[in-house]
Amino acid sequence: MKRVLIFSLAYYPRYVGGAEVAIKEKTDRITDIEFHMVTLRYDSTLPKVEKVGNVLVHRIGFTRPNATMADLKKFPLHYNKYWFQFAAAFKALSLNHKYRYDATWAMMAHSTGVPAALFKLFKPKVPYVLELQEGDPPEYIEKLMRPLWPLFSRAFTTATVVSVISTFLGRWAKSRGFKGSIELVPNAVNTKHFSQQYEESELAALKEKLGKKEGDVYIITTSRLVHKNAIDDVISALALLPKNIYFLILGIGPDEDKLKALAKDLSVSERVKWIGQVDHKEMPKYLKVSDIFTRPSRSEGMGNSFVEAMAAELPVIATQEGGIADFLFDAKRNPNKPVTGWAVDRDNPTQIAEAVGEILGNPEQVRTVIQNARELAFSKYDWDLIARDMREKVFAKVLS
Repeated sequence: MKRVLIFSLAYYPRYVGGAEVAIKEKTDRITDIEFHMVTLRYDSTLPKVEKVGNVLVHRIGFTRPNATMADLKKFPLHYNKYWFQFAAAFKALSLNHKYRYDATWAMMAHSTGVPAALFKLFKPKVPYVLELQEGDPPEYIEKLMRPLWPLFSRAFTTATVVSVISTFLGRWAKSRGFKGSIELVPNAVNTKHFSQQYEESELAALKEKLGKKEGDVYIITTSRLVHKNAIDDVISALALLPKNIYFLILGIGPDEDKLKALAKDLSVSERVKWIGQVDHKEMPKYLKVSDIFTRPSRSEGMGNSFVEAMAAELPVIATQEGGIADFLFDAKRNPNKPVTGWAVDRDNPTQIAEAVGEILGNPEQVRTVIQNARELAFSKYDWDLIARDMREKVFAKVLS
């Protein structure tokens, strides 16, 4: 059986984000390859070596007992990301002496591209897959990686295959000097989970808990509260909309206090509902009691939340920044595509308010758009399909 070594900053059972979910969903379904991983440990109660699903995880780095997400930004854990750039490469070389890997797989250029490039420097014959899942603007990532620029550049130029979750990231790979094969393998969502139906009594109980009355309209977002997700633009749009329209925010992040201050300044505090972190199992229920989904992102690698909302049959308002343009098609901006949502310019609360008005005033049009979006979500963003494409389009090339 072929062996592939993965470089990832974090992994299950803790500190998991979209990239880590993608690794697990894919590796659980690709059972004819033996996967290993070098990742950061953070929590000293976690074993140094552990089998998680179909991945043998090797953990390294500075630790603290039961470290929280906040601890990751404190001494000494905040040094882990910098230390990992070199330590992961040498750990991989040590593991390779024992296991003889047939390929390596780096999850995101800005976090694991450097150790993958270093490994490739010492083992040039071992094929290397670079997967781009970045959500931050490329300009920001490049600025961040300036101190390690030669190695960061090699992360692109020495890759055998680059796998991307959006055409936007594919263009970035080309601009960084990659001249080989680029394969578009987007992330997926659990479409069955987000399209599930609930008893009316269960939905009524949640509406009562949220204070939703007859005639109220709930705009919802599932977003980390950071600048790139443009929650401030939705709050600003709320000030332009009727008072029966509310904004439901599922998520936490460093911008929360700033956003609450903005809502107060605009006199819409009582119409913004801060729900905080919601378990993934409960999220579809919140979507089902809402009327419109929005996240007018300033940058986005892909954006699973949009596809989850489509599977839950909510009309979606978004920008077409980055990877969103691969699935959010607007009637005016994409006349040759089946319409799947309402597109707005970035940093434009007025257009958000106008899109809300259009959705509320055109129920027949909304039904058609929701159906198009749902069909797209189910036909293109299913994990079984994505894992198959990763196996056939990416690993088949590097392991042949």
